[in-house]
Amino acid sequence: MQLLVITILLSVLGFATSFILVGIFPSIIAFCLSIYCFLQKKSINIVRALGMSFGGMLVPIIMYLNCYGISLPFDKGTGMPFARQIIYDNYTNMGFDMSFLENKELNSEADSVDTESNSSREDKDIHYVSEGASDDSAGLLKSDSKIAGAKEENDEKEVNENKNDSIDYRDYPDTIFEKFEEIENNYDIKPASGFVGASDDDMPSYGGLPLGTVVVAQYFREDDHNCNPVIVLKNETGNLHRYECIFTARDEEGNEIAISEKTSEVVPDGAQFVIEGRFDKSELGGKKPSMYEFTITKRVPYEEDMTDEVMVYTKVDGNSVVLAADNKSDRKVKVDAYVLFFDGDELVDCIWLIPSNTDEVCIDPMSLATIKGDAYYRFDRIETYYTAYEAIETQ
Repeated sequence: MQLLVITILLSVLGFATSFILVGIFPSIIAFCLSIYCFLQKKSINIVRALGMSFGGMLVPIIMYLNCYGISLPFDKGTGMPFARQIIYDNYTNMGFDMSFLENKELNSEADSVDTESNSSREDKDIHYVSEGASDDSAGLLKSDSKIAGAKEENDEKEVNENKNDSIDYRDYPDTIFEKFEEIENNYDIKPASGFVGASDDDMPSYGGLPLGTVVVAQYFREDDHNCNPVIVLKNETGNLHRYECIFTARDEEGNEIAISEKTSEVVPDGAQFVIEGRFDKSELGGKKPSMYEFTITKRVPYEEDMTDEVMVYTKVDGNSVVLAADNKSDRKVKVDAYVLFFDGDELVDCIWLIPSNTDEVCIDPMSLATIKGDAYYRFDRIETYYTAYEAIETQ
């Protein structure tokens, strides 16, 4: 009888403290004692203790899997021990404020960037992206603007002379500022993140390109669930093309372990565009591939290019970006936009956004469509790329 009381108390204690991980130890003891007591004498109280102790062991395991998956613990860039990291990730995902667990010294730099960026958020934070090219200064926070400011002081005259040639100084409707004020109220802005994104831009790769297509930049990023090769390309063929790409992940011996296919529907001559592969880590055994290859082909597009009829704007706030596409044509269009988030020179996140205001993932004629994307890691600048083409009606 005394052993049963101890077993029940341990099972209750273990289950109650399992939500902060330490309960797994009394739960294991209670589980073993419950099995022993159950073999000696079967009763409903022993079954209850058995179930509660089993739950006390299961909860920490689920919390671990939510944080690290099926891999061993690894550094997520927060400087936390793995137990604290597990608690932080799980309760943050449930909406609790766990900032008191953060490493204040590690995040001081990110907090400084966020404070400075909040003080400088005005209408000038809205950026114009032209003809599928990248807007290198979009989302520029104060840490970058200091460098830009010093450069302007040293060569202010040259900057003023070149303003007319910069896509950031081109004229566009003043009403877009009012529109942004309206659409921002429809979105919950995610606070700036202190997480440092994992990136491995030195990932070995090889591939084939069509004649007249140039690689502008090449990146490789990963998160808890995916590995993503990201390639920025430029169409210098002199013609309009549709680009198709097959990414193949390979192991150390060169064996194929996963395939990802991606298409860029309509790319005009001279435009830069993004093709992103996506490998699910469940297909890769929970780890990065040893290398990847890409095969890119081009063909005549099925749709008509509408880049000249669409204006794209982006605005950064916290760790969110709001993208708006203004369709100036009398036809429905579809916009495929990629926003690349950088921390220094490292690509830390990449989001594919499709702004729409109809059920067909399209933008109605003479209308504005918006969409918001959240980055999950700290960043100090973004680059935006997009293609726009006529939406083909489906019967």
